[in-house]
Formats: sequence, structure tokens, C-alpha cells
Amino acid sequence: MEKILILSGSKSDEAVVKKVTGVLDEFGVEYKVEVASAHRTPEKVDEAVKNSSADVFIAIAGLSAALPGVVASKTTKPVIGVPVNAKLDGLDALLSIVQMPPGVPVATVGIDNGKNAAVLALEILALKDESLKEKIAEYRRPK
Repeated sequence: MEKILILSGSKSDEAVVKKVTGVLDEFGVEYKVEVASAHRTPEKVDEAVKNSSADVFIAIAGLSAALPGVVASKTTKPVIGVPVNAKLDGLDALLSIVQMPPGVPVATVGIDNGKNAAVLALEILALKDESLKEKIAEYRRPK
């Protein structure tokens, strides 16, 4: 069963998804990837969130970037938003994700920064997993 569910709004976000999965593969943490758009396939988003066993969600989206907020509206589990540089240097997506209403937070990382989204998700999981906490400490040490 997945610990992290990665949702991307479009297949065109694949390069950012790979940044996330690369880190998660390195740590050996189970995840699932789904392409589901808040605008084009909202039912698929609903089902993915509702049926997921994940402890953390990573939602990747560009343009209006509604996906992370929609996911956050459907769960009380942590949601990490990754804005994608699709237009306007990604600033439209960044602002869409970071400007959530009070009570519905989305943790937001930098534009196209799937790697940090993965590390943040791992840090959340490490709150209850001592061996993962140790792996993260080693990962963060200067090499």
C-alpha cells in the first residue's frame, strides 16, 4: 500500500513527477502516481483521494493549479503542492497553490521542485518512522 499518492494534473507534468519518484525510489518508499485533473477529470481526483491509503499527497499542477487545493479540500492528510512552469514562468501556478483559504492549507515547494516535495513528504512520514528519519539525516549531509 502506498505511503504517498502523487497526483499530476496532466501527462505534460511527467518531468516533475520523475523528480519526485526519483527521490522516493532512492528511499524505497511506496507510492502511487495518478494523472487526474481538477478541471477535466474531477471525479477521478475524488476517487483517487477517497480510495488512497496514502499518508501524504503530492499534487503537481501548472497554470491555474487548482489540483492541490481540490485535494486538500477532500482530506485532512497533508498535501504538498508543486507548481509547474507551464506559463508565466510558473508564477500563476505558485500563487494559485500558496494562496489557499484559512483552514485548508497546502504546503508549497518551489516551481518545478519535485525533489523538495518528495523530501518534505518523507520528513512527514519520518515523524513516525525512526529509520526513515535517519536516512533523511544522511541524505541531507554534505557529501
